[in-house]
Amino acid sequence: MANKVEVKELLEAGVHFGHMTRKWDPNMAPYIYMERNGIHIINLYKTAAKIEEANEALKKIAASGRKVLFVATKKQAKDIVAEKAAAANMPYITERWPGGMLTNFVTIRKAVKKMAAIDKMKKDGTFDTLSKKEKLQIDRLRAKLEKNLGSIADMTRLPAALFVVDIKAEHIAVKEAQKLNIPVFAMVDTNSDPRQVDFVIPANDDASKSIEKVLSLVSGAIVEGLSDRKSDKDEQPAGEVAEAKAEATTSTEE
Repeated sequence: MANKVEVKELLEAGVHFGHMTRKWDPNMAPYIYMERNGIHIINLYKTAAKIEEANEALKKIAASGRKVLFVATKKQAKDIVAEKAAAANMPYITERWPGGMLTNFVTIRKAVKKMAAIDKMKKDGTFDTLSKKEKLQIDRLRAKLEKNLGSIADMTRLPAALFVVDIKAEHIAVKEAQKLNIPVFAMVDTNSDPRQVDFVIPANDDASKSIEKVLSLVSGAIVEGLSDRKSDKDEQPAGEVAEAKAEATTSTEE
């Protein structure tokens, strides 16, 4: 069972604080509880329900062996997303979103392969035969590729879903996912349009405490899904052995 979401914990993390009322998107009205001091307050009971719904779907994706790509390039979210996604063994983008990351995935894969080729050169000694200038150029290229694409180096195919913190900031990523019918899970604040997202989590997407709380719950569900997958794999050979034994017994009796 995916982590039970406690409204009290969401409240303590400040997940309920939306934007100033004049900045709101009317499509977020169903998720707003009230207005206080010119700020919209998010209905945390709805947030909790939406997190549980998202977690169930994310757990299934992880259990099926597919990847969820996490996207957050804003300062207060970057480190949290990198940490939580890495802990759940999922790829993430926390630097600038590389245009065409999804829609032109073949080109992105080429850049990742280039990174692997440089690593191979360093291992097999080819790198040592280069001039000082060439070494410097290659090191710079490797550092640049690592910064932008390091966390997606193992992503050999398009992700099954995107998890986005702040759909306004990551609008290019959301558009690319929509184009390819890749489901988008996202923390959506009161100033954004939830209709762009398949799994909406109404939440404060500006405060690190709020981001940390939601990401902990989400990554926890993914880890659970991966664990279920491992259990199923471990049980499979045992089941096959039992089946083979049963078959052998039947044929002996015959």
